[in-house]
Amino acid sequence: MLAAPPQHLSGDAASAGAWLGACAAHWRQTTVLLLLAGTDTAAVPGISAAGATPESRRWTAAADAELLLLGPAAERRHALPPLPAGVSPALIAHGVVSELGLDPLVVDLGAAVAPAVPHLQLGQAPARCLSSGQALEPARVRQLLALGDRWGRLLAAKGPQEPLLIAECVPGGTTTAQAVLTGLGLEVAGLVSGSLLEPVHALKTELVERGLSAAGLLGPGGMGGPDADPLAVLAAVGDPMQALAAGLVLGAAGAGRPVLLAGGSQMAAVWALALALCSPASRPALARQVAIGTTAWVAAEASSNLALLLQRLAARWQLEPLAFAANLRFQQCRSARLRDYEAGYVKEGVGAGGLALLWELSGRSPAALAQACDLACEQLLSGP
Repeated sequence: MLAAPPQHLSGDAASAGAWLGACAAHWRQTTVLLLLAGTDTAAVPGISAAGATPESRRWTAAADAELLLLGPAAERRHALPPLPAGVSPALIAHGVVSELGLDPLVVDLGAAVAPAVPHLQLGQAPARCLSSGQALEPARVRQLLALGDRWGRLLAAKGPQEPLLIAECVPGGTTTAQAVLTGLGLEVAGLVSGSLLEPVHALKTELVERGLSAAGLLGPGGMGGPDADPLAVLAAVGDPMQALAAGLVLGAAGAGRPVLLAGGSQMAAVWALALALCSPASRPALARQVAIGTTAWVAAEASSNLALLLQRLAARWQLEPLAFAANLRFQQCRSARLRDYEAGYVKEGVGAGGLALLWELSGRSPAALAQACDLACEQLLSGP
């Protein structure tokens, strides 16, 4: 029984209730995938706080995956990159999967540094900077989409009622998210969140316009056209996580399996790609199976607007995407690193919001998760 329902950000009430009920009934069988990827966009000075320097952001994905699987008290090969404030949201993600007895599968789609934990290695390289207009080879995009679709269908055949939770760690990924959404014809400049305390909207928009222009995809108003080819947009300015995740959505949700896109703006871009790639007739059924789950910090961020972004996505495809924010808050935590979340220094990542939502759907309280994170943060700071 939920102590309080999660914040309902988008979608009609009946569909939201049905989706939440289905996930609550089968949370124990949730499949958790953490998709790691890299983009040279993360090396642009000042673009990201997922590591205080461009060099440190090279091992962010590896360090987060190791914290997710091994926990804060274990010895890990890659230290967490220094942050301006706060602590990695992988700490939240670990607390949830550990308590709920879930076994995440880490998939490396091209992280700059591979994680030193068991994972599925696809032997890919990071994407080029999106400003090039040639972020990914078109053949690679098609390969990853097809792989995701096949994998999603296999998962659905194995357990059609079992939720699939897709998480990500892609430094620079909110900028590729803005680029993909813009290329698909959505006006999202200023709405997309980011890892910095104050997202660098002007810098992101400049990179996006340069990339779309270089690819010949920039239309009137600094956006792509409504009939833009989603594969061309993804190849021009996207990242590998988006391609595989969109394929997973199409395969799993298309076969009737509930899908939880664990994140904020980046997962909105994945959902937009899936909608652009599927037929108009199949979109309503797909939309009933998919929801975005993010943190309260993303939902309430004053310098971005996920709710408005979702409204524009709804207007573009004539359906309301389901989206929720977990109730987890850190105001009462002992750790100053966790209270930094409340000041906006850290907001989301490694599936933290979606996993915190799953925690609530299992009948556990947000306060209990905050307490667990407090203890984990103490263990992390004291070292192995």
